[in-house]
Amino acid sequence: MKRNVVLALAVAAAVAAPGAFATNGYFQHGYGIKAQGMAGAGVAYSQDALAAATNPAGMVMVGNRWDMGVTLFQPNRDTEIVGNGAIGTVSYDPNDKDLFLVPEFGYNMMLDSNSSFGVSVYGNGGMNTSYKTPIGLFGTSNAGVDLSQLFIAPTMAWKLSSANSVGVAVNFAYQRFKATGLQNFTASSSSGTNLTDNGYDSATGWGARIGWVGTVSPTVTLGATYQTETNMSKFKKYEGLFAEQGNFDIPSNYAVGIAIKATPATVVALDIEKIKYSDSKAVSNPLSGLTVSGNLLGTSDSAGFGWEDITVYKLGVQHQMNSNLVVRAGWNHGDQPIPASQTFFNLLAPGVVEDHLTLGATWKLDKTSEMSAMYMHAFSNKVNGSGSIPAGYGGGEANLEMDQNSLGVAYGKTF
Repeated sequence: MKRNVVLALAVAAAVAAPGAFATNGYFQHGYGIKAQGMAGAGVAYSQDALAAATNPAGMVMVGNRWDMGVTLFQPNRDTEIVGNGAIGTVSYDPNDKDLFLVPEFGYNMMLDSNSSFGVSVYGNGGMNTSYKTPIGLFGTSNAGVDLSQLFIAPTMAWKLSSANSVGVAVNFAYQRFKATGLQNFTASSSSGTNLTDNGYDSATGWGARIGWVGTVSPTVTLGATYQTETNMSKFKKYEGLFAEQGNFDIPSNYAVGIAIKATPATVVALDIEKIKYSDSKAVSNPLSGLTVSGNLLGTSDSAGFGWEDITVYKLGVQHQMNSNLVVRAGWNHGDQPIPASQTFFNLLAPGVVEDHLTLGATWKLDKTSEMSAMYMHAFSNKVNGSGSIPAGYGGGEANLEMDQNSLGVAYGKTF
């Protein structure tokens, strides 16, 4: 494939606005259509040029290839306020926008028999609500947020021996955000003019991911990976909303994985991942009361979404039906990150799903090309607030519920 065509595809994937979503917290359940069909499992089992998003060591194992895909994502969100002194009990519809396209692109080439260079471009995660009406306690215009994160990851990987590989990805991150309908928090903000309804703002930053893959027997492969916290520039248009004057860093995460060849045609993979939402004050600072004289929004210790660190389990299976067809399935479980006491602000970000069922397949088109598809359903989960709405805002509870569906397709080609 000519390099100018590869560059054009990479740029197209990078500039396409990634959709906003929330599965394992606000991270995707997996990266690459093949891994997504196996519940996201891929730390010890790399299959395409999106491998650097999960474990960069896997890039040296996928050979010369490129992959391009897109996922249609549909979250279904339901929220309500119960027993509030100002507005009583009200149900809201946050689904004015509920369809999102998430592009992905990967390219990998072998430099020699033991090293590779590639780039993976993918949506890291995000969150979105678009209310059809104002939330009376929040403001006078229709409430909502839209956060999306895109990673571009140039990657080097090396085979240290026939059994061990390592890799390093340099992550360039781009994120975009806007908020609407939060006028009632102006008196509780350190910068009321940089709080809400300022359109989109963007931020960029750098981080890294490292990884290892090791074959311990003909049927067992292990893997491990760590991604640093990604330090981002600040959302200046929203420095009166997010802690640390508009800072929204991307959390670190790490994972281990095992892949077992159960039969000559069947692979079972299991990943265990930890996502450190506590790295970002904007995400993890708890809501502990909003007052004009207290910790104003936008200051270092101001209220955030109150998210906790989560552990995610990804179990996937792949079976080679025949020379032209591979089928996949998986189960992904991650503890949702929102405590019952923190549901008030999370009316804007109700990322409470925990369990995901995935299905997938790959069809070989000819000797060098293939098509892959995957389907994911995240089962409905509800979190009822407990002491969630501050007395100054009328008390009562904010309740959150969400389920999701996504459908993805990808084309891959070796060269």
